[in-house]
Amino acid sequence: MDISNCNLYDLSKYDYHLPEELIAQSPAEPRDSSRLLVLHRNSGEINHAVFRDLPSYLREGDVIVLNNTKVMAARLFGKKEGGTAEIEVLLLCPLSHDNLAWEALVRPGKRVKPGRKVVFPGGEKIEIAESLPSGTRRVLFEQGTDPFKMMETYGRVPLPPYIRSTDAEPDRYQTIFAERLGSAAAPTAGLHFTPKLLDELERKGVKIAHVTLHVGIGTFKPIAAKDVRQHKMHAEFCSLPDATAKLINETKRKGGKIVAVGTTVVRTLETMVDDMGAAISGSGWTQKFIYPGYTFRIIDALITNFHLPKSTLMLLVSAFAGYENIMNAYQEAIKLRYRFYSFGDAMLII
Repeated sequence: MDISNCNLYDLSKYDYHLPEELIAQSPAEPRDSSRLLVLHRNSGEINHAVFRDLPSYLREGDVIVLNNTKVMAARLFGKKEGGTAEIEVLLLCPLSHDNLAWEALVRPGKRVKPGRKVVFPGGEKIEIAESLPSGTRRVLFEQGTDPFKMMETYGRVPLPPYIRSTDAEPDRYQTIFAERLGSAAAPTAGLHFTPKLLDELERKGVKIAHVTLHVGIGTFKPIAAKDVRQHKMHAEFCSLPDATAKLINETKRKGGKIVAVGTTVVRTLETMVDDMGAAISGSGWTQKFIYPGYTFRIIDALITNFHLPKSTLMLLVSAFAGYENIMNAYQEAIKLRYRFYSFGDAMLII
């Protein structure tokens, strides 16, 4: 796609007005009862369905790829040592092999100078160390402390900042196939699946595969640069199993479609690909930033939620479906009062 003569590198092009009441505060029940906007990227045609209708849009021999990451109960609340002020430590990802050093958000950060400690209900202490370039902090657990046990005991699952009031149980911010602990946020396109729906897809001959990408807090970090090409993507750990790579390559050879469930799966698959366009197994850190002009190597279709304006995710879906198609689809969704963001409705781009 040649966009050199248009202005799709201008961040302001990806803005839109969303009425606040369309920001979903709780998920649909059951999960697969959410609405599904179907966008045909070649024609721009839009259809409206329900998520449980998904099998009717796929064929025998297609592959759906899911992100099996699990959200950590990473919000920990303690008291500043020697004081009464409540301090929140939101753990993002380990910085050391022994899991005693972490990147974290600390609120209110100004109250905790480097070297000070926060004490938690079980008597554990975390030392708040230096600030990191991303605006986060390095925090240090004491020897013998198990951060994952602390999260399991009294941690809370972090929700996106735009979910201010919800009646959802914590497990509704996990996919039903979540198994690899490590995310600071959910891969929300996967929240719509139920066991029954997955069974129906498999009965139709659609194969299910998994990758892992641990979603970082950078997902919610706004783009600061007016020219999107100047944006630096946050790094996230991803893994593509050998079985998934083999299935994808075999499917593409036979003419089947690769359907990515969520932008995290897109970024994983489009990272783990060789020069010939074949999926390669392995794991590591990705800073893959996809915006209009990008040539996709692996995916043929995308299931995704509706994203924040001027976000990296808006750029990714615009790159895949076409800028005009996406902006038209979003205006249609707003007009028909679709529910937006993490607990909202879904879009299928085919």
